[in-house]
Amino acid sequence: MRTDTMKPNTSRWGDDNSYDFFDSLPIEGLAWECLRRSNSYQRHYLALVRSGAETKPFPTEVQRRWGLRFRGPA
Repeated sequence: MRTDTMKPNTSRWGDDNSYDFFDSLPIEGLAWECLRRSNSYQRHYLALVRSGAETKPFPTEVQRRWGLRFRGPA
């Protein structure tokens, strides 16, 4: 079970070029890049993985909490 897929690569955090891809992201991509860095979201997702529910649709109240819905892998 991999749980590190949402962790950003911080090895080049000071390199401006490592963020150039942000300029070409659609709004959904930008939202995902920000959300996946949230410690609260990471904890929630880890709980889903541990329970085996990460591939099931989020309940409506959870969708409202995070504000994003993905039809497939993000």
